[in-house]
Amino acid sequence: MELYTPVLALFILAALFAGGSVVMSSQIGPKRYNRAKLDSYECGIEPTPQPVGGGKFPVRYYITAMLFIVFDIEIVFLYPLAVAYDQMAWFGLIEMVLFIVPVFVAYVYVWRRGGLDWD
Repeated sequence: MELYTPVLALFILAALFAGGSVVMSSQIGPKRYNRAKLDSYECGIEPTPQPVGGGKFPVRYYITAMLFIVFDIEIVFLYPLAVAYDQMAWFGLIEMVLFIVPVFVAYVYVWRRGGLDWD
């Protein structure tokens, strides 16, 4: 348990610093609110009017985000396989193919359905 004491101390110190920073900024920070500060900011462009309740995002936005996550996770899992390929030999190759084929089939399906087209 002694080995974890410095890690626990660092975690407590970081939590105290984060919490203290939030509390102190709200207490001693300037409170000069105006319309420009309370308005949404869109990269220097005049914000578009939003309906009450925030409006709806198109479903395509969420599908694109999920596709990005799926293919990003695939790369995360492929990297260790590529690093340890010499040690695994044929077993590693077969496992990599078994992992890539379903993802590639899903990619072709999404591509054929038009999920990667930007309208």
